[in-house]
Amino acid sequence: MFRTALRNVLAHKARLLMTVLAVMLGVAFVSGTLVFTNTLSNALQNSSAKGFDQVDVAVEAKYQESKGDQVGKSPELTQALLAKSEQVPGAASAIGVVSGFTAIADKDGKLIGGGFQSQGGNYWEAKDPRYPLVSGHAPSGANEVAIDSETAERAGYKVGDTVRLSIDGPVLKPTVAGIFTTDDGNVAAGGSLALFDTATAQSLFGKAGTYDEIDVKAAAGTSQATLKAALDKALPADTVETTTGKQLADDQAEMISSSMSGLKQGLLVFAGIALFVGTFIIANTFTMLIAQRTKELALLRAVGASRKQVTRSVLIEAFVVGAVAAVTGLVAGIGIGAGLKSLIGMLGATVPDGPLVITPGTVGTALAVGILITMLAAWLPGRRAAKIPPVAAMSSVHAAATTKSLVLRNTLGALFSGAGIAVVLAATSMSGSDGQAPMGIGAVLLIIGVFILTPLLSRPLIAAAAPFMRVFGISGKLARQNSVRNPRRTAATASALMIGLTLITGMTVMAGSLQKSIDKMASSAIKADYVVSMANGNSLSPDVAEKVAKLDDVTASSPLRNAPSRIGGKTEYLTGVTGSTIGELTDLTVDSGAFKVGGSQVVVDDDTAKSHGWKAGSRFTVNYEDGKKQQLTVAGVYEGNEMIQGIILDNAALSPHETDPADMQVMVKTSDGASSATKDKLEKALGSNPAIKVQDKKDLSNEIAQMFTLVLNMLYGLLAMAVLVAVLGVINTLAMSVFERSQEIGMLRAIGLDRKGIKRMVRLESLVISLFGGVLGIGLGVFFGWAAGELVGSSMATYELVMPWARMAVFLLLAATVGVLAALWPARRAARLNMLTAIKSE
Repeated sequence: MFRTALRNVLAHKARLLMTVLAVMLGVAFVSGTLVFTNTLSNALQNSSAKGFDQVDVAVEAKYQESKGDQVGKSPELTQALLAKSEQVPGAASAIGVVSGFTAIADKDGKLIGGGFQSQGGNYWEAKDPRYPLVSGHAPSGANEVAIDSETAERAGYKVGDTVRLSIDGPVLKPTVAGIFTTDDGNVAAGGSLALFDTATAQSLFGKAGTYDEIDVKAAAGTSQATLKAALDKALPADTVETTTGKQLADDQAEMISSSMSGLKQGLLVFAGIALFVGTFIIANTFTMLIAQRTKELALLRAVGASRKQVTRSVLIEAFVVGAVAAVTGLVAGIGIGAGLKSLIGMLGATVPDGPLVITPGTVGTALAVGILITMLAAWLPGRRAAKIPPVAAMSSVHAAATTKSLVLRNTLGALFSGAGIAVVLAATSMSGSDGQAPMGIGAVLLIIGVFILTPLLSRPLIAAAAPFMRVFGISGKLARQNSVRNPRRTAATASALMIGLTLITGMTVMAGSLQKSIDKMASSAIKADYVVSMANGNSLSPDVAEKVAKLDDVTASSPLRNAPSRIGGKTEYLTGVTGSTIGELTDLTVDSGAFKVGGSQVVVDDDTAKSHGWKAGSRFTVNYEDGKKQQLTVAGVYEGNEMIQGIILDNAALSPHETDPADMQVMVKTSDGASSATKDKLEKALGSNPAIKVQDKKDLSNEIAQMFTLVLNMLYGLLAMAVLVAVLGVINTLAMSVFERSQEIGMLRAIGLDRKGIKRMVRLESLVISLFGGVLGIGLGVFFGWAAGELVGSSMATYELVMPWARMAVFLLLAATVGVLAALWPARRAARLNMLTAIKSE
């Protein structure tokens, strides 16, 4: 039986090629994902580990949790603590570390590196072992800075150049005193690092006389554990905590691995979709191959082969096909992994140098996935073939499915579909994250149910295309009849395309609806012409709001300032604004009371008011972060949204209680309204600062739209894999169908249907099957998009369902294109059949 299986594989090389390709694509995506994420993770971990070479033990402030009326905070690491750490037995030296956001502009004034990766810090004394200088000298004073060699090379800076940079808003123009090398992970990932002398860094980052961390180096012969124990004994345990350099490196590696797991899981989901779609093709292929060899298998049974042996021969065949596909997929996957790494570099992101990582786990996963998926898909057709009695098989009376099997299939499909719809509808009435899991389960149940019911659905839906098919005469009529001749095969082929289009359509509906909702939110909640903020989302210096308020064109402005507080034993964040102007800058719906902010009067969003049982006129006591208390009065309750929410009070009341006031953004209204000229004036007034964004409502919406578009385009690209596999499925089905109908095609040619008519018949059959899958996919996608929107709408008042009619038309056109392209080779093959040879074939 083993030799028979191998002989069958070799005898049907062309027919099995599509199956090999389908499995290979899925395996390539899985192995490529694993190679890419393992390579990236390994490179980042190695790079970050080097960054801890100069740290044997790190001393950090221990966060003091909020208790009672006291707001939680971190104690300060003082110069006295630094000196004490350095004098501990076993310590060779100690370095005080200061760090914070620092945006560096290139010579064209554009921000270098991605906002969050633009960092600054302190260069320790005359020679810092962490940052070896390659040119120049250590920075000294407020007018000197040292920058990393990667940034210097990218921007073309050298020692002596003036560089424009910003910490929290105002532009600074120090001279480049030195250029250094570093193993900092942010720099390795494409960011930038600027270093000042310690006193300057402490002043710039608001850490006067204090440090963010103290790094202690062990003396020769002292282990990290011994030094940590000595520091724990010498330093106050209630205010500081110590961590060894090895532990820091391990934690960093764990964090990198964790962050990579999200990317890995996302990519593997799409690989799984491609494999899931490929499973239909494999099952289809083996079903048709076995149907063509029914008499051969019956003869094997007649000469003594058992059912198990017949099934085993089919599984051996599947094993060989799966092994070939898995090996080729693994090789292709390694290429994909290397290609993705190069692609990231071409897109502007920097990946640390490192070898391509191919683990035994990746190899094992690729082989297991390829072989098991193929054998699983082939098992049912093999088992079905083995159960056919030899005499019946030889007489070919087994072709039609029994009424019992059809009733069972349709009943199962109805149950799955009904359960899926019920669970999805139930999930829409839940709130937020509570409904995500039920909706996912319901979606899976419904897709399975529709797949099972697809043979039943194929007849009425394809029959609806009859008027269109009549235009093509006899070719159209034959194509329609052929497409419903074997409903199960048509269903399996159409389902592959259906799954891809379901996901694409659902995500498009969601993205369009969310974008519309955010546009409505921005236009309805904000009356300000512009919002000024930091490029990386960090806080702005209060100087920015003061500078904006003094401009001639500005008629009203207000900074938005966040600060923690304790109210009734709970931590609540306060939003500080300029009470006299906030009404001109926002347009919030007031449910009760009045929108009055000033003195002790505040306004509160409806959710916060409900959680505390407040209403207009209610009074409460707030405990500020400096420990002071104040009684405030709720002047009004407004409808909060994702842009503005919480307790809003006047900055005049909030600022005296803040140790380091900083604004999240500044809202601005101008006399001329939003225009490119006014925007330019604002940007120039703020020093054409690369770290500051000046955005109008359209800019805010476009920024969010860009994020959605980027994510959507990535998903389209990933789902293209599933669509490509679906194309192979259509080609496979048509090729097999042409082979099965060779005699029939020969007869059609003999009675007068020319080659063009044969080609047209096969193409129309392909078109109908593809459009059938497209209609099902778009229908399911719209349903899932609506359902997911209902779930989101429970927490977003402005959510509105938007139907992307134009894109759905494009998707339907895509399905039709798939059908036309997939039919090219099978149609050509059918037209070239020799009619006499075809008529004589069995």
